[in-house]
Amino acid sequence: MSVSGKKAICLYFQVHQPFRLKRYRFFDIGHDHYYYDDFSNESIMRKVAGKCYMPANNIILDLIQKHKGKFKVTFSLSGLAISQFRLYAPEVLDSFRKLAETGMVEFLAETNSHSLVSLRSRSEFERQVTNHREMLKEFLGVEATSFRNTELIYSDTIGSWVADMGFKSMLTEGAKHVLGWKSPNFLYCNSLNPRLEVLLRNFVLSDDIAFRFSNRGWNSWPLTADKYASWISKLAPKSELINIFLDYETFGEHNWKETGIFDFLSHMPGAILKKTPFRFMTATEVAETLQPVSAISIPSPISWADEERDITAWLGNELQVAALDKLYSLAGKVNKCEDELIKKDWEYLQSSDHFYYMATKFFSDGAVHAYFNPYETPYDAFMNYMNVLSDFEIRLRKLFPDTAEQDQIYKLGNQVIEKDMLIEKQVIEIQKLTKKIAKIIPLVKPSLKKHVRLTTKTTAAKGRKKDTKSSDKKQTIASSKEIVTKIATGKIKAKAKTKKIGTPKSGKRIQKIKK
Repeated sequence: MSVSGKKAICLYFQVHQPFRLKRYRFFDIGHDHYYYDDFSNESIMRKVAGKCYMPANNIILDLIQKHKGKFKVTFSLSGLAISQFRLYAPEVLDSFRKLAETGMVEFLAETNSHSLVSLRSRSEFERQVTNHREMLKEFLGVEATSFRNTELIYSDTIGSWVADMGFKSMLTEGAKHVLGWKSPNFLYCNSLNPRLEVLLRNFVLSDDIAFRFSNRGWNSWPLTADKYASWISKLAPKSELINIFLDYETFGEHNWKETGIFDFLSHMPGAILKKTPFRFMTATEVAETLQPVSAISIPSPISWADEERDITAWLGNELQVAALDKLYSLAGKVNKCEDELIKKDWEYLQSSDHFYYMATKFFSDGAVHAYFNPYETPYDAFMNYMNVLSDFEIRLRKLFPDTAEQDQIYKLGNQVIEKDMLIEKQVIEIQKLTKKIAKIIPLVKPSLKKHVRLTTKTTAAKGRKKDTKSSDKKQTIASSKEIVTKIATGKIKAKAKTKKIGTPKSGKRIQKIKK
């Protein structure tokens, strides 16, 4: 229960942008070592910065100044988002720094790459969290004391790791299948290490803003700040903590300015402070102010994604599992590597977004996945990612060769790849030629048929004529031979009255034969 008798509301925003991959073909493996779509990354960042980050940050700053210490908010900025701010939108990073300087905003630690590493390796998980804490110190000047994992992924084991790293609290989803009869509107603690306090997301109130705000078919549309505050007020008698956790892109990107989302953000804190007994607190303040009502047991990982609130958004099919396993099979070599480009690619390739794009879900979840997916199909996402990963592995093997036997297998594999590439090039060339022929044939087809018929008839006639001449010639030769033979053997006698037989010489010869 609350030590001070206060009721708390924790407003948390996630900020993340991945480094999207360019279309990386099979032919590029071993030749092209740059994997990113710079145009998409920059254009999307500039668009979201203008539509969401800058206007929302300005509103948050105005609210902090207006309410004079009564309005507080919690953010998490992934390491990849910070890197993109530095590259494409430094003014956004400056605006977050201004928010940090107010003392009313808390920034949470997380995995630097917004990765799924907590599902595969504790050592790599701790390394990424340490790197992210250092980034927060360097670019925002803050020390993170609370934690949120990628997409609010949480389990008892992951929570115990976070507690061992010294964090006071951790955020996760208030999933129904985990809570049972319990309410998400209280503070809980980790079942393996009670030192870590766990804040559970109220997914109904959160999704009212995130997914239903601009839905005109919703029976509670339009959602106003006063209406929202009245809903929270009704929960007060049986609640101690309300956790509203959202994607920051909810404001201006997922719900456009024209929907009234920024007006809602501007008026919501004042309505809550005026009409409810709840007070805004950051995640660490909640942990320091409230007492957990009990431990929460979550043996299998949960998240805030999809209807299932589990990890199937990233590991729900064989493609996703194979890709993730292949990625982390390279961790040992990467950790021995000192090449800065290799390390940078390792960070970018671990982003959970790459695996999210491979999801093969249907119905409402499928529609959400399709909205965020730059690929036409999950299979395209898988092939593109695996091509990139194959090239990344080749670069690692050049730096850290395997045993002689493995090296020989690797070389043979490269030979197979080269032959496959040659075959594929030839197939493409054949396809091009086939298309050209297909375009030419319709133009010449009528005249070609006529020509073929005429040629066939002429050839047949010539053949018959030639055969007749040849037959006549053979019959003449045979008859002549037969006559000469009969004369020579005396079987027939020459007629005496024959005056001319051939030439005069032949006539004399015949006369001698008569005698």
